[in-house]
Amino acid sequence: MYNSLDLFQTAGAMARHAGARQAVVARNIANADTPGFQAQAIAPFRDVYHESSAINMRATRPGHISGGDTPLQTQLQQSPVGNPSPNGNTVSLEDEMLHSVEVAREHSRALTVYRHAMTVLRTSLGRG
Repeated sequence: MYNSLDLFQTAGAMARHAGARQAVVARNIANADTPGFQAQAIAPFRDVYHESSAINMRATRPGHISGGDTPLQTQLQQSPVGNPSPNGNTVSLEDEMLHSVEVAREHSRALTVYRHAMTVLRTSLGRG
């Protein structure tokens, strides 16, 4: 019953998205010395959420209207960079560290939303 609450689904999708972004940042850092490696990135959750159909109207039954139950799509894209290094590598460790902090905050925000929603739910049931 509680798995179908949109707030929990959104918090879970936000946490999964942050995990995927962190994996891309880690791969970029791991390949910082690989000649010709092109840094990659995944768009922030807010951009992916607004571009997806997750904010469409909810369907009351299948086939009524197209519901917003499609999973969020995460697509790898080339990370915008300045000048590549002489060996063609475009990874900037400073930029990757900033991206890592941003992703950590996004994941922490998702967990905070989830915890707060659980507190509200428990309180409303009289178990808080």
